Amino acid sequence: YRGMYNHNDDNTILSEYFSNSITTTLSVIMPAYNEGAAIFDNLMSASSTISSFCSDFIIIVVNDGSSDNTEAEILKAAAKDSHIKYISYKKNRGKGGAISLGVKYANSKYVAFLDSDLELPPSMLENFISELEANNADIAIGSKMHKDSELVYPITRKILSLGYYIFLKFLFRLKIKDTQTGIKLFKTAIIQPICASISSNGFAYDIEILAKASKRGFKIIELPITLHFNRDRSEKSRFSPKVILNIFKETLKVKKAVKKF
Repeated sequence: YRGMYNHNDDNTILSEYFSNSITTTLSVIMPAYNEGAAIFDNLMSASSTISSFCSDFIIIVVNDGSSDNTEAEILKAAAKDSHIKYISYKKNRGKGGAISLGVKYANSKYVAFLDSDLELPPSMLENFISELEANNADIAIGSKMHKDSELVYPITRKILSLGYYIFLKFLFRLKIKDTQTGIKLFKTAIIQPICASISSNGFAYDIEILAKASKRGFKIIELPITLHFNRDRSEKSRFSPKVILNIFKETLKVKKAVKKF
């Protein structure tokens, strides 16, 4: 494909865009792992939506070592829409690792995190930017626990979220209620050094970022979201007892990393 070049880090392939110094208002990081069936349409939809409220943006989609046709579909989207840039590599790093790499290459005023399945509509970023600026905040995060959030969400997920919130409250004493929702907005100057220090590539990377930001005194605001859970029932296997145990172990490791930060 034209317009790509190899980076010497783990045979990473990058859009040619990243070889230049181009500043934008907003970089939206979208990690993707085995999303080949939907990633093209989702990227085109996200770009169209974001362009309705921000003309000066890029989407940095990170192919996190997918084993399906995700990379090919991303390249097809990037060839069709100049707002879409990509990073791709062969070895799966986990969502946290994918996002951290995307943040590293952002050259913008703001950086947003957005899940590539679009369960969380990218249209919400317009309000996130407005509220961040209006409140003179450094970070805006989506919160399922906000009183104005609209949720279509399985009861099992609600129970897990509440249990993890209580665990995090006890462990980190943060004033925020929901660290895990996959839509967030940051001032780039703040998130880049934090991501460079992240030790977790898995589920706990969100809490590590926010705990470190809180420790440095950055202002974090929580905003309402609209969430329509659309994954099939097989998703429950993602939260088996073994997976949940590993999440808690990883979170305890993050507690140590934050303490040293």
